[in-house]
This record gives sequence, C-alpha cells and structure tokens, in this order.
Amino acid sequence: MKTTSIDQFYKEITEGSDIEPSSLLPNDIKKEIGHFNVFNIKELWEKFQDKPVMSYDRRAYYKISLIRGKNRAEYANKVIDIQKNAILFATPKIPYHYVPLDTDQSGHFCVFTSEFITGNKNGIELDELPIFKSDGYPVFELSDDETTEIERIFKKIHSEINSDYAYKYDLIRNYVSELIHFGQKLQPVTALYSKHNSAARVSSLFIELLERQFPIESPHQKVELKTAKDFAARLSIHVNHLNKVLKENTGKTTTELISNRLTQEAKILLKETNWNVSEIAYTLGFEELAHFSNFFKKQTSLTPLSFRL
Repeated sequence: MKTTSIDQFYKEITEGSDIEPSSLLPNDIKKEIGHFNVFNIKELWEKFQDKPVMSYDRRAYYKISLIRGKNRAEYANKVIDIQKNAILFATPKIPYHYVPLDTDQSGHFCVFTSEFITGNKNGIELDELPIFKSDGYPVFELSDDETTEIERIFKKIHSEINSDYAYKYDLIRNYVSELIHFGQKLQPVTALYSKHNSAARVSSLFIELLERQFPIESPHQKVELKTAKDFAARLSIHVNHLNKVLKENTGKTTTELISNRLTQEAKILLKETNWNVSEIAYTLGFEELAHFSNFFKKQTSLTPLSFRL
C-alpha cells in the first residue's frame, strides 16, 4: 500500500482537471514551519465531482474533516455510516477514506503535517493525543448545534489563511487545537484520562512499542515483537506484571492487544496490497503460513483468502 504525500494529495484532487495543483497552495506559508491548508468541501465537490473517490491509502499528513451529507467512512477495519453531520480525525498511521453516498455534500477539511503543529515548540505531540491514537474512535456524528460550532472555527481558519496578518499561522494553530479538543471532548472519558503512575507509564510504553512496528509498507519489513514475553523483555519487566498492568488499564490481556493489532494490519494488507498470503504472514512475524492462517481464522472466523475475496 502506498503512502500519499502532501504533494500527491494536491495532484489527487486536481487530477483530470485544468487546475494546477500549485494554485491550491497557500501562497505565503514558509516551508520550515511545515504545511497547512484548508478547503471548502462544497466548492471542491463542484469542481471535481466527476473525479473518482480518493484511494484508500495511508497519508503522510493529518486531516480534520467536517462532513455534511450522507457518507460511509472506512477507517482501518472500521466502516462507519454518516447520516448527516460528522467530524473525522485522520492520522498518518491508519489508512482511510470516506465515500459520498449522495450529491448534497458540504463542510470543510484541513490538512497539516506534524511539523506545522510542533514547529513552534509548543510541546504538543500529535500521536500522543487520544484523538489520534490508532485504537481510538476517529469519527463522531454531530448535532446541528455542534456542527454550527465546528463550522464557526473552520470559517475563522478560512478567513485567516486569506489574510495578510503576519502571525496568522500561529493563530491558525490555535484554531486547529480547538478542533482537536472539541473532538477529544466527544470521546469517552476513559479514553482521555489515566492515572499518572508507573502502571500507566508501562501501558503507554507497551502501546508505543506495539505501534512503532506499523504500518507495514514492504514485504521485507517484519514485526519483531509478537508475544507478551517479547514485550516484557524489551520493557525489562516480568511478563506477569505486564499482563496485570495492561488488564487493569485497558481491560484486555497483552495477547489480546497484540492479536487485535496484528489482525487489523493483516486485514489492511489483505485488502489493500497484492502481496501473497505467505508474504503477509512473514511480515507479521509468522514463520509458517499455516500458523498465520490458523491465527487469522481464530480472530475473524475466515481464512485469509476468504477475507481477501
């Protein structure tokens, strides 16, 4: 599966039109502060509605979308039907797209790189925020009042990006932070808050080690940490302590967390690459194809080939 860069993003949305990708770029953003841009979905829809739905890929940038209209969001192994209004938070870690289900589409979205947010050394680490965690819930349906509030923020961003204010990107960062915090307030409380103790730290380090192995982008890449013992050894703790901590903090065992993440990646690779099943099994740390097939069937009730069909 390819990873779409910010440059490829502009080529994607203008493909098949007479519009130059460069005409959509902000004309005064400095490269050293990363990249940011904002779009009106209705305007893009009118210009590019004959364009095919964007491909299901990982993307080398973050995206926050206010979606108004019937859509189906496909995010990792989740399929979420949007009936009216929703906000979507996309991270480079997980492939996604959303499919318009009618022609009455409007809203806004912004795209930005991590450098844009971290460039002013504000201490924000995007991947540490609950809203961008790979195991989080990325799409929230909104009430009309919530939609109006989000639209108000996006209108401020549109206004600022077209202004001559010398510090407009600093102000835009604040608006992006406001969008992020709005989304985080929509998440369950347990996803946002945890006790700052050694157990929480162990859980955080485990998740970091697990996620660091993904995404799998080449059949030559291989998951190295695959068992509870592997992770316990890397963290220099007893496997029983790791199991206890994760069960208390997540409600799941170490093996369940590892298996869920391997299954998620397996589904993505089976659907979105042309690698054979043996190659996928190898990248996910299975030395024998039969072991991978048995694992996948236990997790999904399907064989890898049946799932791929």
